[in-house]
Parts: sequence; C-alpha cells; structure tokens
Amino acid sequence: MTDLDPDEFRRLGHAVVDWVAGYREGIGDLPVLPHVEPGWVRGELPTGLPEEPQPLDAMLGDVDRVVVPASTHWQSPNYFGYFPANASLHSLLGDLLSGGLGAQGMLWSTSPACTELEQVLLDGLADALGLDPAFTFAGGGGGSIQDSASSAALVALLAALHRANPEWQETGVRGDERVYVTAETHSSLAKAVRVAGLGSRALRIVEPSPGTLAMSPAALAAAMRADVAAGLRPVLVCPTIGTTGTGAVDPVRQIAVAAAEHGAWVHVDAAWAGVVALCPEHRDLFDGVELVDSFCTDAHKWLLTAFDASLLWVRDAAALPAALSITPEYLRNAATESGAVVDYRDWQVPLGRRFRALKLWAVVHGAGLSGLREHLRGHIRMAADLESWIAADPGFELAAPRSLALLCLRVRAGSPEQDDAATRAVMDRINASGAAMLTHTVIDGRFAIRVAIGSVGTRPEHVARLWELLRKEAAAA
Repeated sequence: MTDLDPDEFRRLGHAVVDWVAGYREGIGDLPVLPHVEPGWVRGELPTGLPEEPQPLDAMLGDVDRVVVPASTHWQSPNYFGYFPANASLHSLLGDLLSGGLGAQGMLWSTSPACTELEQVLLDGLADALGLDPAFTFAGGGGGSIQDSASSAALVALLAALHRANPEWQETGVRGDERVYVTAETHSSLAKAVRVAGLGSRALRIVEPSPGTLAMSPAALAAAMRADVAAGLRPVLVCPTIGTTGTGAVDPVRQIAVAAAEHGAWVHVDAAWAGVVALCPEHRDLFDGVELVDSFCTDAHKWLLTAFDASLLWVRDAAALPAALSITPEYLRNAATESGAVVDYRDWQVPLGRRFRALKLWAVVHGAGLSGLREHLRGHIRMAADLESWIAADPGFELAAPRSLALLCLRVRAGSPEQDDAATRAVMDRINASGAAMLTHTVIDGRFAIRVAIGSVGTRPEHVARLWELLRKEAAAA
C-alpha cells in the first residue's frame, strides 16, 4: 500500500475541512445529547473490516448516518454540562499542522522545535497569567503541556514523593505518606494516590471552613500536625481554584503556609478556572500561588484549544526529571548529555508525546491575548445575567455562590425533598429534549443543577433560551 500523494491529499483534505465547517455551522440545530440505546452504533456498522480500500465519501456518509446522531455535541452553543471542552477552529488548524509534521517529541533531539516552542509558549503564558517568574525556565522552573489535569496531578504527586523520600524509587512507598484534599477536590487526586501505590488510606479529606465549600486552613494545619504526631508524613496538599462541582476556591496562601511547616508539596489544581488569570480583575482568586510548588490549568477546557492540552508549571525544573527520568542506552544522545536542553519525556509518565504546542500556538496567534480575555469575560457576563434572573425569580434559588461562569441552581417546590425532586425532573426533561445539556452536583446533601457557560459558540441568546427552558420545565414540575 502507498500513502496518498499530495494532490489526492489536497482533494480529500478539502472534503474533510468542508465537512467540519458544515458541521460546526449547523451544530446549534442538533440535539445536544444523542438519543440512542447502548449497542446502536455497533449494530449500524459492518461487523467486518473492509478488505479493499474504500472511498472517503463512504466513510463520511457513515459519519453523517451513524457518528453524528450518536454523539454528544460538546461544541454546541447549547452545551452547559460538566465544563466546556473548547475545540476552536483555530486549534484544529494547529492540530492539522501537528499531525502533518508527525513529530515524536520525547527528546529535544527528536524534535527541537517541538520542545522549544512549548517552552516559549509556557513561559509566555506564565507571564500572561501573572504567575511568579520562578515558574518560568528563565526563573529556574518551567512548564509543560500534559494530556490532562489528571496526569499533571499524578506527576506532581510523584515529584512530591521523591522530594519527601528519594529512596522511594528503589524501595517503593513506605505506607506512612499522606495527601490532603477536600470533598470537593477532583477525583483525579484520589486516583493518583491509588496509581502511586499509596492506597486510599493515604488520602485525608480536610473539612471546609464554616459556611463555605473551601478548604479550612485551620483544619488542614490540625490534620497535618496530628498525622506527624502519629508518625505519618504529609507529602502533598492540593488546593483547588474552581472545583468541578461548585467552582469553590480554596485559600491558597494560608494552605501553602500550613503545608510549609511540614515540607509538603503544594499542587494547585485550577484545571477549569486557572485560565481566567489572563484577566487581571480576577487575579485575587490566585492569591498565594507564588508560594506553591506546581500549578495546573487546562487550555482544553476554557481556552479555545482542542483536547488534549493541560498546562503544568513547576517551581523547580529539576523536580519532575528527578522523580521520573529513566534513561536506557538507546535514548542517550549528545544534547541530553550536555545538560543544555529539556527532554519533556522526563516531565510526564509516557515516553512519547505529540506536538501539542502547535494547536495552542495557533490559538494564541489567531485570537491574541486580547481575544482570549474577551472570550472569558463574555462567558462571565452571561453567567452574571443568568444569576440575576435566578435571584429575581421566587421559583428558583442559587444552591451555591456563582463562581465565574459556573452556576449551581435549584428549583423551589416546597420542602427540601420536593425541591430536589423538581430540580432533578427539570434537568432530566431538558436533557431529554435535546435543546440543551445540563449536569448536576450534590451540595450539602441536596441535588443541584450545574450550568457551566463556556462553549466556543455560546452567545447571550443561548443563555436566555436556556433560562426560558428552565422556567418552562419548572412550571410543569
């Protein structure tokens, strides 16, 4: 078999680009959630793979017939579930360039451009976000593009384990390590604890400050001191800026001070909300980040960049390589041995890595920092409008304070039990209609609808339409 020649690739590439453009153009008219039963897709596709080459038109036909009807349309302007998964057309162009180059950027020597463009971007974004210069390569730290915030949490934990006990690479974990989170912390931290071999017993759930959903620094300090007195070792604390459930913001400064007493690594998970530091008016949320060891935010949530692109900065550029580097003979090369380059394979769990920086570069280049700020501010304005409508309607209530572009709301129907039942029914009916997608959380044992505004195409009219749907379904509940 031979690959496509350039002329045939141009022809077929135009067809695919036209398909994507058409899909995005009409995505707002599609039901956000698919209405298919488990196994429907498998039943619609041939059981055997084609023996002979097939025309692209046939595959695109199956995409229209099977894939689109069975897809959740994450890029729909009516998508308000989980958190946004921005995949702007700017980033798709960068992804195409990345795939075209086909680089494997595990070492500097396997693709100098892949490594150094990433360094330039991460240093530039650190400055644009207002991070401490210590998080840049020039300042002794540095950033990398991970596949997800889950991977970022895992490598931060491995670096924390190494700092606490460099012998762990030979002897394994000792069983006395402890990691501190809240009930609102993302489940990836619990998974990282398991993957690292610490076991769930290593995870300490710190109580929130009274009347909030944010970690209590006093409770953290008490828990760490009690553990130390019992012969245990605080290894890592994970404050969150913008929790998944409610958008709660932990007090990073006080947490970092409490952790410093015991030498624990502080990793900030700001997967969703971290990018909003591009807007100076929101930097109060990031107070104390200059004191932490690592900071993560996802470009693939709210920063117009197609999955996967999670940005991780560390204060000490040697911390991740010290914990993760293994160098067999076949990876040795002059550039690495010189110590003058970064080998990003030492900053992550996998050896191989894609040229992710190109899609992020395409976004920053195409939108500019000013365009990215307006993208974020626009969604926050829409959420503030929805917040005001909820506050003015006696049939609804906010279940938690608005956090940037995330709201948690509840229908008022009488007793707490009636409220919960009505709220769930409203969400289920809207999702079943296909007109929008919503997800939920539980706050103090009570059911609440989450409205996460942030899709690339969402405009004020889409939020207004969602509000009308909520009111209509609440009246019928």
